[in-house]
Amino acid sequence: MKIFSAKQISEWDAYTIREEPITAIDLMERAATACFGWIKKNSSSSKKMMVFCGTSNNGGDGLVIARLLYKAKCKVSVYILDNKNRSEAFTVNLTRLSSLKIDLFFIQSKKDFPVIAKNTLVIDALFGTGLNRALKSMAAQLVHCINQQNAFVISIDMPSGLSADIYSVKDAIIKATHTLSFETNKLAFLLPENSLYTGQIHLLSIGLDKKYYNSTKALFETIDRQLIHDIYRPRNPFSHKYTFGHALLYAGSKNMMGAAVLCSKACIRSGAGLVTLHVTPGCEAIIHTSLPEAITSSENNTGKTWLKKSAIAIGPGLEKSALNKQLLKKLLVQWDGPLVIDATALSFLTFFTTLLPLRKKNPSILTPHTGEFEHLFGKTLNDFERLQLAIKKAHSLGCYIILKGHNTLITCPDGNHYFNTTGNAGMATAGTGDTLTGILCGLLAQGYTQKEACLLGVYLHGLAGDIAAKKLSQEALIASDIIDCLGEGFKQIKE
Repeated sequence: MKIFSAKQISEWDAYTIREEPITAIDLMERAATACFGWIKKNSSSSKKMMVFCGTSNNGGDGLVIARLLYKAKCKVSVYILDNKNRSEAFTVNLTRLSSLKIDLFFIQSKKDFPVIAKNTLVIDALFGTGLNRALKSMAAQLVHCINQQNAFVISIDMPSGLSADIYSVKDAIIKATHTLSFETNKLAFLLPENSLYTGQIHLLSIGLDKKYYNSTKALFETIDRQLIHDIYRPRNPFSHKYTFGHALLYAGSKNMMGAAVLCSKACIRSGAGLVTLHVTPGCEAIIHTSLPEAITSSENNTGKTWLKKSAIAIGPGLEKSALNKQLLKKLLVQWDGPLVIDATALSFLTFFTTLLPLRKKNPSILTPHTGEFEHLFGKTLNDFERLQLAIKKAHSLGCYIILKGHNTLITCPDGNHYFNTTGNAGMATAGTGDTLTGILCGLLAQGYTQKEACLLGVYLHGLAGDIAAKKLSQEALIASDIIDCLGEGFKQIKE
């Protein structure tokens, strides 16, 4: 699903109005009706409802919702944050609402702020996606007043005060329980720092013209089932193990062989034909016992070890040694096949980032969490700044960056960037990153391109985590459960 900017969303509305054709007033009626339907389905009509409206089109949405709720016999009152600058659609709907016997109040000073009784449903239609500045004066004070009363809030389009495309967390922002938005995700919805304000997000279809969506390029997309289904390659029944590649993993050390086991098992479960794990001498028995399907090696002849390998991953549980640091450098310079860099190897990479752009045939895949990312590229002040830095580095270094977290971000050197939509908080546990590295290397070994491996790997990893959480709970989930559920994940992708 494409993620459009606020400007593109406005253009999409205008395109629909022109091409359908439909009037702006009728399109607003359609959007508000979709919101009304959700509210009626998900809340009790016996609840008292208070609708807070601005005087722009978002406020117009609120007026229509209030009118529909009133006609449905709901207990509804309307509070308008008064402003001389009223949109045409707002003005038309205010006239329609004024003809009804509905409680209508204008807020012109702090003394007009209402007390919100317990169990009241607040509908926030003060400001929408078009907002590109911080709220000030009366608007900011009203937002703080609503937040302080701990109301159950449904925001229409966007929580008022939250900008769709720029950092706004330090500003006055409504803390919504639910956000009802339209058609597609907004960039702000996918960044962790905004979750306090958005609550649960629900995307409602309002019939915006599909031709605009299909013909308009977006900087960001979310990974959905259809995209993954198109990437996935069914197996040829006449295949053999060499068809699916030979993956080589540099992982584990004396005190961290668990990472090596998880990475290797995930690599095998993701479909690699063969997996060789390069281990510290003396640790081979751990792998032979826990994972008999894997091959072990402790040879230091890197050229011989790399011979006939299809993909290499380095980092999970790896010892921080001068030898391993030089190993990474050799891989970057001498190995021209697919390469995944994770964990310990990312800490070494700070010395060798200038080598990344040289890997034009097979760009490297980096898999940092936030701390590793900032160690590599520098501190960032917020999620928006980190996002922009990841985009910049993927382009300048010619690599793929998988910035792990909720809604994991994949930045690509070709200028296309993706947010993942699978996964859950149960995956915030030791070893889940090691499993992702194994999955990525396994997919690369099978011949998936770097971009395909990133998208399919991250999605499959999160999907397996969701399946595991459903079986076991988020609290009880451990990394090996994700590996055990990869098979069910593949089945769902194939459906």
